[in-house]
Amino acid sequence: MTLHIYREDDADIGLLREARVAVIGYGNQGRAHALNLRDSGISVSIGQRPGPSADRAADDGFEPKPLPEVTRGADLVILTLPDESAATVYQDQIAPSLADRVTLGFVHGFNIRYEFITPPKPADVIMVAPKGPGTLLRSLYVEGKGLPALLAIRQDISGRARQTALAWAAGIGSTRAGVVQTTFADETETDLFGEQVVLCGGLTALTKAAFDVLVEAGYEPEFAYLECVHELKQIADLLYERGLSGMRDRISNTAEYGDLTRGPRVITPAVREEMKRILQEIRSGTFAREWIEEYKSGARAFKKLHNADAHTPYEQAGAVVRSLMPWLAERIKSDE
Repeated sequence: MTLHIYREDDADIGLLREARVAVIGYGNQGRAHALNLRDSGISVSIGQRPGPSADRAADDGFEPKPLPEVTRGADLVILTLPDESAATVYQDQIAPSLADRVTLGFVHGFNIRYEFITPPKPADVIMVAPKGPGTLLRSLYVEGKGLPALLAIRQDISGRARQTALAWAAGIGSTRAGVVQTTFADETETDLFGEQVVLCGGLTALTKAAFDVLVEAGYEPEFAYLECVHELKQIADLLYERGLSGMRDRISNTAEYGDLTRGPRVITPAVREEMKRILQEIRSGTFAREWIEEYKSGARAFKKLHNADAHTPYEQAGAVVRSLMPWLAERIKSDE
């Protein structure tokens, strides 16, 4: 299948310049969408309960308001709430105040894919999902660049859902790079799989296991961290910028030979079978139901797992290594 990539010439951002746009939530994604849309000449209202996020919205020049007040009469309502709480917030505070012909926008397909949110039948339902964190979406926009995004249409009652989604994508800068149309299901399933198997779950488990093997063999923890964690950025940047072949062209022959001959011994057929089981849990909804039930029950297991690595040798060695690069603290501060 040939992908169609939408770019700036395909979008009419003017469609939103007369619209009432409400961004619900002012976290990582919400802030980036709101700021980019505002800088693109679109009037944006923020729905956010009192707290640090509302304070930050106010610091950025917005006037955060209660969700029902912001959504009432809005033409486009963009939900950027966390997956685990979005359905409850939507049902209690958003759905009752939606206009009949509203467009509901999502930045991730989770709650639509697994039917935790049931949108009203007269509504257009669209998604623009930038492929990266909100901080990157914002920084690239400010630089005059854009972060690629995925676009999906679940309901097109008005006949203009795609045009609205493209105007939104243009407003956040994604059409400067490219916007690819997909489905809510494909975006959600591939996103969860990537997070669990590579980007978060697989990566952290791999680096922790490699770190432990070196430390148990008698190597200094800081050396183990430098080799198994710190240098990841160099390889990730090469992959990001140049692809697999380009990365291999820029590492040593020794490193490439080790890559080609030892990598398959780490990612064995048994590992691939486990990946397939994880994908099946995602596609069947097993993972989604498990996560929402965990959240609703108080997230005790999640919190225990979240805190488990806080004081491990891995984290302690990482703190030492990062202290060698004091500029990192400034970068982190600027992103917060």
